[in-house]
Amino acid sequence: MSFVNINHGLHNEPRGESAPPRILVDLLEKADVRFNGNRPWDIQVYDKALYKCILTQGSLGFGEAYMQGYWECHALDQLFTRLMAAEIDEQIAGWFKLRMLIEWIRRYLFNPQSIKRAFQVGERHYDIGNDVFAAMLDSSMSYSCGYWESADNLEQAQRDKLDLICRKLQLQVGERLLDIGCGWGGLMQYAAENYGVSAVGVTVSKAQQRLARERCKNLPVMVELKDYRRMTGSFDKVVSVGMFEHVGDKNYRTYFNKVKRLLVDNGLFLLQTIGQQKTVKSLDPWMDKYIFPNGKLPSAREIARSIEAIFLIEDWHNFGVDYDRTLMAWWQNFDRAWPELQKRYDERFYRMWKYYLHSCAGLFRSRQGQLWQLVMNKWQYEGVYRSVR
Repeated sequence: MSFVNINHGLHNEPRGESAPPRILVDLLEKADVRFNGNRPWDIQVYDKALYKCILTQGSLGFGEAYMQGYWECHALDQLFTRLMAAEIDEQIAGWFKLRMLIEWIRRYLFNPQSIKRAFQVGERHYDIGNDVFAAMLDSSMSYSCGYWESADNLEQAQRDKLDLICRKLQLQVGERLLDIGCGWGGLMQYAAENYGVSAVGVTVSKAQQRLARERCKNLPVMVELKDYRRMTGSFDKVVSVGMFEHVGDKNYRTYFNKVKRLLVDNGLFLLQTIGQQKTVKSLDPWMDKYIFPNGKLPSAREIARSIEAIFLIEDWHNFGVDYDRTLMAWWQNFDRAWPELQKRYDERFYRMWKYYLHSCAGLFRSRQGQLWQLVMNKWQYEGVYRSVR
């Protein structure tokens, strides 16, 4: 889709000749980014209202201004890589100390990821429409980082990731697998078909549950609409892929203790999660409002502290560099499918989704974001675990 087409119906002519505020020019200079520059990663201003959006609302205003068509960039992924590598988002956040204090107090006093609020992310993100995800993802509908070690396309990268998980869990015929945050059932389907296990999956998304049940209807797989804290039973292996980002630091110990109770003494638990290179208490305001409400990315310190005296870590595998490639493959699929999707979604949605995928690609390309797979077990685990790659 051409640069002109993506702005169809929005501002695509500069409005006014107002120069950008010096404070913003100086800030962007730290990332070697310019307003109305001639490089692919420079910001092209279509409405001077952009400056007020940034100065009054920070990163939230920057993202909303993009959704409104106030600015464009030929290479959004390159722009975000530069902004994040230079930690521009943190510097902007520093301008809003009172707002940050209020947000910190809110999260300190309340539990944004309580059982009562757990289904909000399902309703506001995962339930937007299975057609969007089916168009964007691979055939297994894996909505998490692919494993590109030996793959040259998204389909193979996701299949390799699913098989890597099964091998790390040492799945055996007849075992019972629990998938916490099972999505559209791709991992359970793969494990049942290729490793002979039975599986139970839990999700907070009604749309995911419906499709996962349909995909796995002829397999020994159950899909429940339930918060993980409500789960009961006993399982040989437990897996959670791309769900821990919705747990929240107030619930980390609760989460790991719940998994421990569900796992047999000689079982294995694999956790795949996005991680941050340092501890922060909340998600980016734009991402929290429009994509993943109540989200929280863990740091390595938070995970290690939360599993103390609960689990042993047998393996900690980081392949965060693969998420950049995964996200850009998703974007290409989504963009290619847009002529059909735009019959049901508007241009604002298109720009929101584009901003989401490219900003996330920048997070991982700048190494601010990581992708971790941890294999854990209880103290009672018998035998010696050998890491799988």
